[in-house]
Amino acid sequence: MKTLVDPDRALAAGLASIRSDFQVPDNFPPDVIAAAKEAASRPLRDHVDRTATRFVTLDPASSTDLDQAFAIEQAGTDLVLRYAIADVAWFVADDDPIDAEAWRRGETIYLPDGKATLYPPLLSEGAASLLPDGDRPAVVFAVRVAPDGKATLDGAERALIRSAAKLAYETVKREDLPAGFDELARRIGAAEDARGAARVDPPEQEMVHGDDGRLRLAFRPRSMAEDDNAGLSLATNLAVATALRAHHTGLFRVMAPPDPRAVERLRHTARCYALDWPREETLEQFSRTLDANEPRSAAMMLAIRRAGNGASYAPYRAGTTPWHAAMAATYAQATAPLRRLADRYVIQAALAVANGRPVPEGVVAAFEKLPKVMARADGRSSQIEHAVIDLAEAVLLAGREGEVFGATVVDGDDGSGHVQLDDVPVIVRINSAGLIPGEQVNVQLVAVDVDKRTTRFVPVGQIGH
Repeated sequence: MKTLVDPDRALAAGLASIRSDFQVPDNFPPDVIAAAKEAASRPLRDHVDRTATRFVTLDPASSTDLDQAFAIEQAGTDLVLRYAIADVAWFVADDDPIDAEAWRRGETIYLPDGKATLYPPLLSEGAASLLPDGDRPAVVFAVRVAPDGKATLDGAERALIRSAAKLAYETVKREDLPAGFDELARRIGAAEDARGAARVDPPEQEMVHGDDGRLRLAFRPRSMAEDDNAGLSLATNLAVATALRAHHTGLFRVMAPPDPRAVERLRHTARCYALDWPREETLEQFSRTLDANEPRSAAMMLAIRRAGNGASYAPYRAGTTPWHAAMAATYAQATAPLRRLADRYVIQAALAVANGRPVPEGVVAAFEKLPKVMARADGRSSQIEHAVIDLAEAVLLAGREGEVFGATVVDGDDGSGHVQLDDVPVIVRINSAGLIPGEQVNVQLVAVDVDKRTTRFVPVGQIGH
């Protein structure tokens, strides 16, 4: 849950209940901690010394689990992105206690009041994190980006790096970034547009008190540096995916496009937010017009993110093209191994392929098992996210029972449907026959149960189309 923050702890009691209900782990078993301590002190070898290269990281100021550092250099008309990824596989051996626990967890779980990490913090926020307090082992991908933005994997190596600066989205200045950063981001963005990709990155939401004293959800500003930095990760993942597929191996992130009913529902949501979406414009085209720092657009971006069919994992299969509709490309994830189990194996495969070696048998075997493991982890995270959203909505609306809200019908069937409240970023289900998508209605809040994370609305009248 990276899309909601709660600085005043308005959700504290409810979050404790969610952690209990979903059995979110709050620590690691003693054998895992012991293995992490041993791994953190393991002497480094087989890493090329690249400490003379000026790498930097760019993340939220509070982040300490730093997966990525980068440097940029010019190579004729091309730009070469040196993308250093935390070398988690150096610290975690197959079937050791750390590995076994990571397979049980699958990924880091995020909640507004903290996270349950995939690996012990001694590693994920210490020895394996690319912090600027000393030398760190990494896998450095050389990603060549052409003037048209096409990214190819030009090499990979295990290297010792030293981050020169921990840059933060909130405070970074353009002069702090490596030369070529802006041009690299522009090229990557142009390639996305040319592919027809629809990268939708909504800003974080924050529970705040309004002028009337009531809690409300506000969007935190999203910096251009954050979007541009996401592009570096995207280009690396695309380059890795292409290289793996060319060598008939890999684990890919795949996603089908939203079905026509979901797109139509989004059109009604756009109408609710008074956003212009011409009928002849596709969802991808419309998505590229949204501004994450404009509240209505930001709310729409959240709706688009939640309307997708959901991404899954698929191992390489001969004769099949793994496809990610939002990226409009074959796509893999390799850039967040401290937070996603699968990335560790994709990195090992890419490292082997880039150096002309066979992919280790253990990695190939893992590709077959990981889709099920990651689906379970993603499903759990999704359930927790929905529970947090339900909690936030209940907390926001508590004490407002009896109020009538304007709303727009976004979908409906014979006996019920969903409506988007006009003034509160909440979609609710109501029981009412004859709901017409796109219709404006009034609904009354009749009950709120914060402990159960539920709200109940009833229709009180229709006000036309």
